[in-house]
Formats: sequence, structure tokens, C-alpha cells
Amino acid sequence: MRRAARREPPGSYYGRVALGTLVPGAGLLRTRWRALGWVLLLGALALVGWVAWSVARGGVLKTALDTAVNTTALQVIGVGVAVGAVVWIGSIVLTAQQAWPRRREGRWARGLFALLMCLVVAAPAVLAVRYSDVQSDLVQDVFSDGFGEGHVADPEQPDPWADIPRVNIALLGSDAGRDRIGVRTDSMMVASIDTRTGDALLIGIPRNLENVPIPASNPLSRLWPNGYDCGDACLMNGIWTLATDHPDLFPDDPNPGLTSTIDVLGEITGLDIQRSVVIDLRGFRSLVDAMGGVEVNVTERVCVECSSRPDGGIRWTGDREEWIEPGLQELDGRHALWYARSRAGSDDFSRMRRQRCVAGALLEQADPVSMFARYPQIAQAVRDNVRVSIPQSELQAWVELVIRIQKGDSIRSLPVTSKVVRPASPDFEKIRALVDTAVRAPQASPSSSPSTSPSSSPSPSDTPSSTASPSIPADDSAAPISATC
Repeated sequence: MRRAARREPPGSYYGRVALGTLVPGAGLLRTRWRALGWVLLLGALALVGWVAWSVARGGVLKTALDTAVNTTALQVIGVGVAVGAVVWIGSIVLTAQQAWPRRREGRWARGLFALLMCLVVAAPAVLAVRYSDVQSDLVQDVFSDGFGEGHVADPEQPDPWADIPRVNIALLGSDAGRDRIGVRTDSMMVASIDTRTGDALLIGIPRNLENVPIPASNPLSRLWPNGYDCGDACLMNGIWTLATDHPDLFPDDPNPGLTSTIDVLGEITGLDIQRSVVIDLRGFRSLVDAMGGVEVNVTERVCVECSSRPDGGIRWTGDREEWIEPGLQELDGRHALWYARSRAGSDDFSRMRRQRCVAGALLEQADPVSMFARYPQIAQAVRDNVRVSIPQSELQAWVELVIRIQKGDSIRSLPVTSKVVRPASPDFEKIRALVDTAVRAPQASPSSSPSTSPSSSPSPSDTPSSTASPSIPADDSAAPISATC
């Protein structure tokens, strides 16, 4: 009688094994292992309910980002997924054994079907464990205390940014390489973010500014009390190397180059810079390639594998003459790097504009689906080439700020161009006034006042006259990042 009870109608085996694959334990409910089946089923439902509650409480994006920056949670997820997958696969095998019909025909097909169902569970589980491990390593390697002391935000408060009206971050692209001496920060921006509204202002600083001011609090001021003032041999992008060449002045600082560069940027812009992101431009190429390339609206013809001749012409350093032509172009890592960095036949201000254009294009085209598929390669490129001076304990506060920036949908660009400053003789008071005006009046943009005369202040009704910058051309006001392309 017991043997007869195990006879199954045609298709019952496949249905129960498939059901046990879709819902853990469901295939065991009609067997003598039904108690185990109910435990697995109710456990799975409880887990799904808890995840749904967490997402409903914080939203999909915040829940995902909070998890992505929490190394403890990532490690627990990795272990939990691995153990859960083993138990789930075990329940599938047990379901197949309990539902196995007595007839001999078709046994190979049934065995292969059970194996396929096990793989259906195992494959995504292996991927999830791998990705959680990759993300955990990424957070540990990229985020560190680095520049700055203590917390900017208070992670323990309901609103970690309640007492911080604005936060400023230095975004630096370094060009250290085997063919170069020291580190030069050839790409420098300061991101100033309103923590309440999420309004973000990107301020581009020319690499070739001369006579840059060094604050008295920085040890380099002992050598250069009147600023870095030795002509065109002393440019802004040389501050990092200057500091690392004098380690005796920074006995307790593990990274005097970064500290000094940020100190000088703060002096130039008039902003208190609390955090930094440093990207090795050698890795920019691998990052773009890992993301599958970037589509850019090329506005000027740019040479590839080239440099400037003393007479202003172009010298080709590669084995052939090559150009990036104007128009909508799909650029791989090599061409995106040259488009962002080349200044042969051009100037630094044009290069700064192209850098902001490429950065904006990468942000806009970051497709979650394609990034997920390429994530290990992207994570490796970031791990090898990016350092962020945000403590790991502060990351969830920054998740909240990222969401506010996204909701605010206001990322503006403020280039410090030749219409604002002469690199050989910069007016730093004018730069600080321009930054202050842009920070205080986020609604100001070139399109908002196209007929403003040069003698008018940018926003007299919204900006105090004491902080307005006189005679600032309208096209040097803060504009949407999309306007750089």
C-alpha cells in the first residue's frame, strides 16, 4: 500500500520539482517531509516580508545604497545567500527523490531536469555571493578616513545633515605615471552641495594658475609666505609634488600632497573643503571601458596621441595621425581619456569644459542593467584608481545626501575660465566672489538673464551687494552640467 501511494500521475514529478524551485519547500508539502517543507516555506515568506517592509520604509534606492555601503550587511548577505542556496538546493533534491516515479523510462530526463532546477537556484546565488564580496572589498579599499578629521555628518541623528548647511568635496584627477616625476593634479573641481535641497555646484579650477595662495595654517607657507610665486614654473597642479618633496614639514601627515592641494583649493574658492575624491587618470580609461564606453557630443576636433609643439603646432606621439571628430561619438576608454585630457591645439579652459562634459555624460548614461552585468570589472577599476576620504562609518549619511541630490535634480557647472581669470595673474578675490554668488543664488544661470549688461550684478534681488562679483559676464555664471557639451 505504501508503494502504491508513491505512484504519481504523468507530469507530477516535474511539477513538484519545479514548484520546489520557485518556492523553497513547496515541493515537499505532499510528502512525509511536509514539516520541513512548511519550515522552509514560512521562512522564505518571512524573509520576503522583511525585505518588502524594509524597502517600503526606506524606498528601493535608499535600501539598496544603505546595504551597498554596509560591509557587515554585505558579509551577512553573502553568508546567508550561500547557506540558503545549499538548503534550497537540498530541498529540490529531496523533492525529486520523494516524487520519483517507479517506472524506469525517462529517468535520464528526470535526472537532468532536477539538475537544471538546482542550477537555476545555484547560478544567481553564486553571482550574489560574488557581488556582495566584490562590493565589500570595494568599500573597504576605496573609503578611508584619509583627508579630514572626525565626522562631517552625524550618522547617529535622524537627519545626519541637520547641522551642516553645506558640504564641499575636492574632486581631483591625478596623472602620476612611470614617465612622470611626482603627482600632478591636472583635473581639479570642487563640488559644493546644499545638504537641505541637494543643489550641487561643480567648480572647475585651472591647472595652470600661478601665484596661488597658501594658507598660513599649511606648513608650505613657511617656504612660500606670499603664495607659490615663482612664475610659470610654479603652477597650481604642482602643489601636490611640492608638498611631497618636503616631508619634513609634515611629520604627522601621511599624505601631505593631498592635504596641501585641498588647503590651496579652499583658499582659492573661499570654501571649507571637508572631503576629497582622488582619481588616477591612468585608470579612467579602464573605467570607461568597463562601463562599455560613453557617448559624447564632441564639439571640437581633438587630436589623439599628440602633444603641443613650442610653435603652437601639434606633434604626434603615436604611430599615426588620429582625430576625434565633431559630432555625437561613442568613445571607448582610450578616446574618452584623450578627449578629456588633450590640450594640443587647444587650451586648458577648453580641456576643463571637455572634462566636465565627459563626467556629466558618464553620470547620465550609467545604466543600472549594463552596470550590474559589468560590475566586477567596474569595481576593479574603481578599487585600483579611486580613493575617497569618507569614513566608512559616515557612508550611510552620504547615501541620504546622494538621494537628496538626485531628488533636487540640480547639478550646475561653474567654470573659472579666461573670462574670469588670467592664469599668469589671477584675481583670487574675483574667483571667491564668483563662487560665493553661485553658492548663494542657485537659480542664477546664463539663460535666466541673457540680456544682462556687463555692468550689472548677476542677481541683485537675491544676492547681497557685498558678495556680488562686479562685471562677471553672464556666460561665466553657474549653468546646468548639460550645457558643457
